[in-house]
Amino acid sequence: MKDMKEYLKQIDEVIARGPYQDTWDSLSAHPVPEWFRTAKFGIFIHWGVYSVPAFGNEWYPRNMYIQGSPEFEHHIKTYGPHKEFGYKDFISMFKAEKFDAEEWASLFEEAGAKYVVPVAEHHDGFQMYKSSLSHWNAAEMGPKRDTLGELCQAFEKHGLVSCASSHRAEHWFFMGHGKEFDSDIKDPMKRGDLYWPAMPEGDHQDIFSEPAPNEEYLQDWLTRTCEIIDEYHPKLLYFDWWIQHQAFRPYLKKLAAYYYNRAQEWSEEVLITYKHDAFMFGTALVDIERGQFADVKPYYWQTDTAVALNSWCYTENNDYRPAADIIRDMVDIISKNGNLLLNIGPKADGTIPAEDAAILREIGAWLKVNGEAIYNTHLWRKYGEGPTQVIEGQFSDKIKKEFTSNDIRYTMNGDNLYAIVMCCSSDGSYTLPSLGKQDASSKPNFAGIIRDVSVLGFDSPCAWTRDESGLHIKVENVLTDKPVVFKVNLD
Repeated sequence: MKDMKEYLKQIDEVIARGPYQDTWDSLSAHPVPEWFRTAKFGIFIHWGVYSVPAFGNEWYPRNMYIQGSPEFEHHIKTYGPHKEFGYKDFISMFKAEKFDAEEWASLFEEAGAKYVVPVAEHHDGFQMYKSSLSHWNAAEMGPKRDTLGELCQAFEKHGLVSCASSHRAEHWFFMGHGKEFDSDIKDPMKRGDLYWPAMPEGDHQDIFSEPAPNEEYLQDWLTRTCEIIDEYHPKLLYFDWWIQHQAFRPYLKKLAAYYYNRAQEWSEEVLITYKHDAFMFGTALVDIERGQFADVKPYYWQTDTAVALNSWCYTENNDYRPAADIIRDMVDIISKNGNLLLNIGPKADGTIPAEDAAILREIGAWLKVNGEAIYNTHLWRKYGEGPTQVIEGQFSDKIKKEFTSNDIRYTMNGDNLYAIVMCCSSDGSYTLPSLGKQDASSKPNFAGIIRDVSVLGFDSPCAWTRDESGLHIKVENVLTDKPVVFKVNLD
């Protein structure tokens, strides 16, 4: 086992060498990498011991210890009393016997993704990588394989950017309910144990809630995260929500300074994504969970959402979203200066469910035809237009958006403007108001020269005219349940 004191000393030494110091002022100089700005689309992976019960969602390890909850009742009925069969007993059932990192990477490449973010450690405290800080990891137990390491190697072969996420912060309280009755979660526990520290659960929204994470736990969190950085060199480090608790503040600054300095040593471009103002604005990248912004933002951002509405991990009753709806969200997000990180949940045996794979392939087929309107693009003078309003904020992906053929999103690349119509017109007629001729008013409307208009993916000529009310396009035999992309060549 690695000595924590020595690791903490190493962290301080790396920060002291710079150029980034553990202050918000210093960290604000770190830029958003160009690879991330051009990538636009990534894959998130929630896979772990919680994939074995495949019931409820990835919070099963917490909820199974909450007396009276559906997970509690399911657990007793299916596996027996908690003192005889606890969460740790699922580990031997998590065999990942069909896991093939090469197959996963091939599918993600086919989906058109450019970066992948496997969950390295979820709230349950089981590390999905080889660790020198705890024996409770996938290389020593369960699959007895360094699953994160295998994935990183496969991603590199397929030209995918390797990333990682840590959800360790919430483990402070995640297993605490198991101490409220006779279960397998009981003291004494020590650092490195699976269930440690299993503290009482406070108000999640209160950043000053008690009991607050103590120094031992925060140092453990810091060294575990730095171990992921040092051993796997992720180009993006994703953090889930509870790191906004005030106790984490000085440790977040240390972590960011260490990560940014390490990347500088390795000549790599990296970034951190966060939620709920956990980091000072401008020191890392804003992430919106299961939601998006209603308008364009002057800063770069990301949405993380999932193919299933009810869970991030695989369950037997996942409520899947249509691929067409996900593509429309992707288009809206990218037009507003964001990236889409789309989650899938593999099964405990290491296979990706057919439903997840089908959605990814459908997205990939659309991107193969229309990718030039997505990758390497940047903002136009406005993100779009149309009657449908997007509800702003997190956890809004369950709200069905009834887009029409009048809802248009714009992206730009070189001398090509891409007008992405969210829904196909029934008669092949489209009007783009923002591309109308300059009128007599003093408003700064578009006054450029349009050389040509074409439609991507269909063998149909585009008849087009332009007046003060807009650019009018007419096509034939363009029928699809997904967005239609018009390529407008400008001069």
